[in-house]
Amino acid sequence: MSDPDVLVAGAGPAGLLLAAELALAGVRTTVVERLPERPPYCRGFNLNARALDLLARRGLAEGLVAEGHRVPHAPATGLRGPLLLDRTATDHPFSLGIPQTRVEEVLEARALELGAEILRGHDLRSFTQSADDVTTVVHNGRFGRTIRSRFLVGCDGGRSTVRKQAGIDFPGVDARWYALLGDVECDLPYGPSAGPDGRSLFVIPRPGYVRIVVREDDPPSDKNTPVTLERLQAQVDAVLGRHVELRAPRWLSRFGDAARLASSYREGRVLLAGDAAHIHPPASANGVNVALDDAFNLGWKLAATVRGTAPEGLLDTYHDERHAAGSRILANTRAQVALEEQATEPWADLLRRVAAHPAGNRALAEIITGLDACYEPGGHAWLGRLVPDMPLRVSGAETHLAALLHTGRPVLVDLTGAFAAWSAGVEVLAASSPSTSDVEAVLLRPDGHAAWVGTNGSGDAGLAEAVHRWVGDVPVPASA
Repeated sequence: MSDPDVLVAGAGPAGLLLAAELALAGVRTTVVERLPERPPYCRGFNLNARALDLLARRGLAEGLVAEGHRVPHAPATGLRGPLLLDRTATDHPFSLGIPQTRVEEVLEARALELGAEILRGHDLRSFTQSADDVTTVVHNGRFGRTIRSRFLVGCDGGRSTVRKQAGIDFPGVDARWYALLGDVECDLPYGPSAGPDGRSLFVIPRPGYVRIVVREDDPPSDKNTPVTLERLQAQVDAVLGRHVELRAPRWLSRFGDAARLASSYREGRVLLAGDAAHIHPPASANGVNVALDDAFNLGWKLAATVRGTAPEGLLDTYHDERHAAGSRILANTRAQVALEEQATEPWADLLRRVAAHPAGNRALAEIITGLDACYEPGGHAWLGRLVPDMPLRVSGAETHLAALLHTGRPVLVDLTGAFAAWSAGVEVLAASSPSTSDVEAVLLRPDGHAAWVGTNGSGDAGLAEAVHRWVGDVPVPASA
């Protein structure tokens, strides 16, 4: 295969979704992954409401929802009750229990179907960038290969080689504690199990095994030291004050509460997404979801840049929007850890009382899951936000808003028939909806966020500016 337009390092959720988004737009994309095959263990089991809303904009959510297990609240740490999702701003008012491995399978199949190339067992060793391209050396264990691409995206995890070699700083706070995670067989019940000194561990049931999470008393100086079954067994016994046999380990790992955010998500022709751009405590099980959000934001912007249709500065908005989102994620996950560890503090009691109030519960649920994401607030509630998946009637057929975005292109949804003249510059879809009365038209970015909203009586004021900013230098009606 010829050199790609974009080389993606890492075949995790961010890398695979990004590859699919780029390929959907006709961008030649290659993914290199150092592991020869997908790991047999599963890192996570949760897709949140925000991630499902985004995946629905490409027709990828429905199948996953059919396979998964719905939970009507958001995962959270340190609160006494659940954060309910039934009244939040989402089309999917639930968390979906589904293995990350299955999500990756679906995303990989999508990327391959659209024409992306995935090279497993290829380790990215080094790269150099010029004003026009990036030259990357990868190795498959037998020989090296040089790949020249117009852009390189690091989706290669918290220890990202791409981030380090690009010289992008990774400021933040070091881990203060570490925990052991083990997928094993044992006879402990689901939930917390406490020992005589008040310490506890947590057990999560899985098909045929359980996942144990327990704080590590004396972590090694090298935190990358492999975790053994013997070490996990000793820690479990120490916490419980008795012996409970652990058997048949599937996956053993260690994690901490470090929180770091890349100083920039872009350095020239090199970009970062997912854990390469941010790491944070696992509170609220947000890792996969934030990675998908990054990829969904970056894909259409990078594709337009490669195709030469992007308006000036479009690619820079990826850092602007997602770096701010990453900062909020670090803040809310660290706050959840503090809430758990400092439960007797007055501010902790206040936050729990806020969570107990229906309005406060809803607000916290939206903050923790990212449902409050608003890239650019404006005069209308939709502006800068993901537009609800409202029912529509288009050309006499019933459909819904998310379906209009399956092609990954910007769309001007015309709810009055007054915007047909804009079709020379942007795709215009005449539609009607029983769900809104104040909106005459809405310009949807390819990621489903509203770039412009026309309300009753406003006509197309501001639409030309929004089209030029988010779509490109395209024809607009002479009257605009």
